[in-house]
Amino acid sequence: MEQAPPADLLKGWKAIGIGAGNLKPDQARHLARTAGLPIFKLGGKTVAARQSSINAWLAEREAAARPQSRQHNGDQGS
Repeated sequence: MEQAPPADLLKGWKAIGIGAGNLKPDQARHLARTAGLPIFKLGGKTVAARQSSINAWLAEREAAARPQSRQHNGDQGS
């Protein structure tokens, strides 16, 4: 398994918040608890995340929020 470079590792709620779009640490903590922001523990205490995992999580949420358009020709279903 290929390992991500160390620069991809975010340690602490402040770094995770910045990596998730300039969120405050409390906002990042809330998203981890309620919306599945991908985090893990290092050594049992330190919270960490991978920037690549946060980017993928954000992309999934963005895709899910887009309206599903079935018609691309401007016809509104008449």
